[in-house]
Amino acid sequence: MEVSRFGAVCYYYIMKNKFKNDKYKRNRGGYSRLLAVSCEGCGGLLGYYQKDGPGILKRMYLDRIYKSDYSDLSNKEFNKLPQLICNKCKRHLGVPMVYEKEKRLAFRLFQGAVTKNIVKSDHI
Repeated sequence: MEVSRFGAVCYYYIMKNKFKNDKYKRNRGGYSRLLAVSCEGCGGLLGYYQKDGPGILKRMYLDRIYKSDYSDLSNKEFNKLPQLICNKCKRHLGVPMVYEKEKRLAFRLFQGAVTKNIVKSDHI
């Protein structure tokens, strides 16, 4: 019970007060935006993602995914991570990976697999 309460408190703090502000954000230019990430095929919402810095969305780091079935995976071992699958249409959207430069777990997205829209953090 304590873990779920702790997770809810962390989620509330991050989403209602501020984005994660760590060395990864600073290395990418110091600004972030919140994206609503959806399946390209059916439009089903996968969750929300904190995108740091400029550029296209190639991968989704597990510690930046919110309000999703994939939110609590950052502490799992790499070989136990699931594939990124749309809950609605079961389309395969990405594969787990370790980003070698930073030794971070992420999902590598297939080209054209997802759509994204910028949302305000108080929207969710």
